[in-house]
Amino acid sequence: MCAGARGAHEGILRRQSARESAARTYARALPIVPVRARGLTIEGADGRRYLDCLSGAGTLALGHNHPVVLEAIRKVLDSGAPLHVLDLATPVKDAFITELFRTLPPGLADHARVQFCGPAGTDAVEAAFKLVRAATGRTGMLAFTGAYHGMTAGSLDASGHAADVRVARLPFPQDYRCPFGMGGERGAELAARWTESVLDDTKSGVPLPAGMILEPVQGEGGVIPAPDVWLRRMRRITEARSIPLIADEIQTGVGRTGAFWAVEHSGVTPDVMVMSKAIGGSLPLAVVVYRDDLDVWEPGAHAGTFRGNQLAMAAGTATLAYVREHGLAERAATLGPRILARLRQLAAEFPIIGDVRGRGLMIGVELVEPGAERAASDPADADPEVFPGPAEGGPHPAAPELAAAVQRECLRRGLIVELGGRQASVVRLLPPLTITDEQTDAVLDRLSDAVAAVARGHTEGRPQAGTHSGRTG
Repeated sequence: MCAGARGAHEGILRRQSARESAARTYARALPIVPVRARGLTIEGADGRRYLDCLSGAGTLALGHNHPVVLEAIRKVLDSGAPLHVLDLATPVKDAFITELFRTLPPGLADHARVQFCGPAGTDAVEAAFKLVRAATGRTGMLAFTGAYHGMTAGSLDASGHAADVRVARLPFPQDYRCPFGMGGERGAELAARWTESVLDDTKSGVPLPAGMILEPVQGEGGVIPAPDVWLRRMRRITEARSIPLIADEIQTGVGRTGAFWAVEHSGVTPDVMVMSKAIGGSLPLAVVVYRDDLDVWEPGAHAGTFRGNQLAMAAGTATLAYVREHGLAERAATLGPRILARLRQLAAEFPIIGDVRGRGLMIGVELVEPGAERAASDPADADPEVFPGPAEGGPHPAAPELAAAVQRECLRRGLIVELGGRQASVVRLLPPLTITDEQTDAVLDRLSDAVAAVARGHTEGRPQAGTHSGRTG
């Protein structure tokens, strides 16, 4: 790197640190200054090139600056069309809605309404909550442990790290850290029964709610796919009790999980879907799509100055159409298992990997302390006939320091990854759906090298009490 480039790079980072709020997040772990980008690749002000497996937290379905997105934006700019129109009808909006409805799950598209709201996913969640409360006349909401739905007040209440709880929490099924210590079908069944009990027990302290919100794959919660059988059970439970089911497809939508919308894996048709991120083709856009019989809004009941982003709608139309026409959801469904298989081989070699999981191109690698004792509450010491417990005797403690070290080693090798999950111990991969086989191999090679470097340092720096191959499924 030349001295001039290094000076510019470091100067921008210094000014950011001095002038921007302490709330900044990604900039702390990723001290880069992007100046150019195309597809999977970002070039920094220091001249270094990076493979971006963060993709704007899942926003960039087609990667950076895809030609069809740039062309759609240029077409609107060159046409002289107004860029700000509040909620007025425009040809650009009409084309976006038409393409969006073309992709919706069967059973929803023919009886749907769309609500444009503020431009962030959390705005769509807030609008969905207001909608079901208005439609049902009830106020409470049901959400799940580990959830993430946004950072505004109502969305935060429904997220897993809320401090002031005003939303009833239900257990989200998972294998590696099952709340019932079992995992698998049995763990999912117990989670479903708990939900039924909370709703039907008049002394549960949870009155009939206005709605239930869930993520088909928990993203920030640690890349935890909801079992399809459990999702269908949630649909039956809510339908039988006239509780609107809200699917948060903000990060899972537009082909990310191997289906255009993640609920399609289970065949579930929700009453409400909240969408953002990829639907704007890299620009800010968020919508709520819902059954027409829920459309009880009074004029102006939910509004927003920036709900008519014409450039985002044009970019979104191009993105939705490209994903649909080029079978990118199907590509994710094929490529995802290949990535998981490679990462599970890595987990078998390095016991600091406790679990590998995901769906499509939404992948998580959980880092653990393999030499640490499992919690005393783990069912390994319980009667196996009563509490069979997960394979390998339960999970090891999460290792956020190791996850952060892997992220740093990835960055040194020119790979950008995100952290999430409990205690930020999960390394997350969200590559663009356009990633090639060659690029996939490069990403996995760099991640493997990073894990190996951290594992070596961990072993050399602190002798382990034992070895553990880790659960990889």
